[in-house]
Amino acid sequence: MSLAILFLSVDPSFGNSAMHRVGIAGSASNSVRPRKEKRFTYVLNDADDTKHCAGVNCLAVLKPSKPDNSSYLFTGSRDGTLKRWALTEKDATCSATFESHVDWVNDAVLVGGNTLVSCSSDTTVKAWDCFSNGTCTRTFRQHTDYVTCLAAAERNSNIIASGGLGGEVFIWDLEAALAPLTKSSEVADDDRSSGTYGSGNSLSVTSLRTIGSSNSFSLQTNLPQGYAPIAAKGHKESVYALAMNDTGTLLVSGGTEKAVRVWDSRTGSKMMKLRGHTDNIRALLLDSTGRFCLSGSSDSMIRLWDLGQQRCVHSYAVHTDSVWALASTPTFSHVYSGGRDLSLYLTDLATRESILLCTKEHPIQQLAMHDDGIWVATTDSSVHRWPAEGRNPQKVFQRGGSFLAGNLSFSRARASLEGSTPVPVYREPTCSIGGIPGIVQYEILNNRRHVLTKDNAASVKLWEITRGVVIEDYGQVSFEKKKEELFEIVSIPAWFTIDSRLGNLSVHLDTPQCFSAEMYSVDLNITEKAEDDKVNLARETLKGLLAHWLSKKKHKFGSQSLVNGETPSGRDISARSITLPKVEVDGNSENDSAVYPPFEFSKASPPSIITEGSHNGPWRKKITEMEGIEDEKDLPWWVLDCVLHNRLPPREHTKCSFFLHPYEGSTTQTVTQGKLSAPRILRIHKVVNYVVEKLVLDKPWDSNIDGNFASGQAGGQLQQSSIGGDGSFRSGSKPWQKIKPSIEILCNNQVLTPDMSLATVRAYIWKKPEDLVLNYRVVPGR
Repeated sequence: MSLAILFLSVDPSFGNSAMHRVGIAGSASNSVRPRKEKRFTYVLNDADDTKHCAGVNCLAVLKPSKPDNSSYLFTGSRDGTLKRWALTEKDATCSATFESHVDWVNDAVLVGGNTLVSCSSDTTVKAWDCFSNGTCTRTFRQHTDYVTCLAAAERNSNIIASGGLGGEVFIWDLEAALAPLTKSSEVADDDRSSGTYGSGNSLSVTSLRTIGSSNSFSLQTNLPQGYAPIAAKGHKESVYALAMNDTGTLLVSGGTEKAVRVWDSRTGSKMMKLRGHTDNIRALLLDSTGRFCLSGSSDSMIRLWDLGQQRCVHSYAVHTDSVWALASTPTFSHVYSGGRDLSLYLTDLATRESILLCTKEHPIQQLAMHDDGIWVATTDSSVHRWPAEGRNPQKVFQRGGSFLAGNLSFSRARASLEGSTPVPVYREPTCSIGGIPGIVQYEILNNRRHVLTKDNAASVKLWEITRGVVIEDYGQVSFEKKKEELFEIVSIPAWFTIDSRLGNLSVHLDTPQCFSAEMYSVDLNITEKAEDDKVNLARETLKGLLAHWLSKKKHKFGSQSLVNGETPSGRDISARSITLPKVEVDGNSENDSAVYPPFEFSKASPPSIITEGSHNGPWRKKITEMEGIEDEKDLPWWVLDCVLHNRLPPREHTKCSFFLHPYEGSTTQTVTQGKLSAPRILRIHKVVNYVVEKLVLDKPWDSNIDGNFASGQAGGQLQQSSIGGDGSFRSGSKPWQKIKPSIEILCNNQVLTPDMSLATVRAYIWKKPEDLVLNYRVVPGR
């Protein structure tokens, strides 16, 4: 199975697509190495980095307070980032992007006025300084699967809870968890120091001391093995929703078990289990006292529970599909609800009166109250604030158009079928934060440098992935027609894989496959190199991506340390190659650290790197924000070996074997008696030259064409060749443009053009698994 993506189908109601697991580290099945190597990924960013490019999963509002007495909205997205928005009455401005998660951000909560805590499908929980420019202060790797939800206590800024797939629920004492690390206890990390996070698994929970239900809450701060949160054990299935009371003494959870579980968050002990929903529980709310609980479910129902009586006291049939988001008025008298039916409702919990506030174009994922308005996040990349009369919700009902919520799920569905669909109270939001359309379709073109994409606004673009830029914006045209139009008869090995899970293009490089593609410098228009120098696409791309890092590294540690293989940690990266299989040095570009134009990445909209080294787990950072101190603990050893030491792993299938015979019926003499071997990228004009040399100069034949006609000569200059009566071809223009061929090469009776490569002929003309057979003949009429 390919490492690239492991698909895991979960609740189909989670967002508008099933969750699926994405591997960061590892190797593909055809790797020559017995163990998994870390993957190197780069994410191409749109020119406007102040906007999300994928669905917004979570919202958190920070009310006016010091230092600047402004209100802020924090958003977390499926693009893997969080953003801070400075709010005014009618406007919102992005003032920071928080980038460190390597997968979807699923939830976020604000604690203590200056700490933002987020969780992600990358299995981590991260803490951030709210008012920084995006500083991640700590990463916690306690979870072993996607972390789907968080809960915080309104009046106790020290306690949060996290829940996720696999039934894991942890209760965190933030003060203890964020305490400075000691050398002996590094359970949590600050994105630079952590326990090993190998091959996609997080730190084993068994390696930490978990507080049992009999322990007191304060004991954990002095654990000799480092801080470990309380584990609320009992869920046998995935957890999708959590809520806490104001003081943080009570925790409720729900998920695929269809039951609401209630916990004592001080000990992690089970208090009760409430049944009633017939499908997954997707949203939970607790009132300030912890007496009443609201739950929203994929069964389309909202239920009100009295925890004192341990029973459901009301059921509200308001929605016609899954309920994914809940928010309440401060007094818990009314509930705002949204979900898969694209609708936002307000319901009076006492009178059961409901009213449709607005309808959206996308399923509603989360809600956040803000004064008299409510922020609404959907599976779209935009966020909107709608009027809600949060302080006096009865004002909304005075407008008319309300209905009485039934207590059976089919009652709303039936009412909808009968045509009594409510009319929304509001048509337009009071404030909108626009997003960027996310990529929903892509095609890697045959030249293996260009990718055609289509976004969810139907706009088609052409990307050059070795520079990370859009080179053509075709607008709203047919993706399939454009793909056909751009088709080229050319064969280059698949040296990267791609996905659009984060809304942008993520380009994945895995060793050794990524080093399989080479091109001649003349075909890349690299004038600084001899035209027949071979250029390894992955190597040059890595050099371009890490140019800023390398510059910073040289500035901090001097260029001599790079030559000697020294790193800031004092380890010798080059020593790794001693114990590994043979490593090739790219002779053509030894000591060649220059970044050539086809591999220069934009500094205006730089891509982000997602990767991991020997320690610290996966991380994400813009290439322009790398500090130069990242080493083998942070970056894969093979990437460092390539960029610092010009060493590439052994590569397979770089040569092409073939037979060269006179064309049937031709009187041309036989110039070879056996199988020939040449690089896959060798052009047919080279084969023409080879034949001409044998016929005209009567040179002894050589089974390795590359030795005679490729760039193996000193300085990369082409060897002089007498061709017909035309003398030699000169450097500076494509050789076959100066040839007056008296010989032509055929395959399967088809005359081949001089610029075709052997790989292209094999893939598109020969089309057989056996060794390629080429024929030559004197051009008719010559």
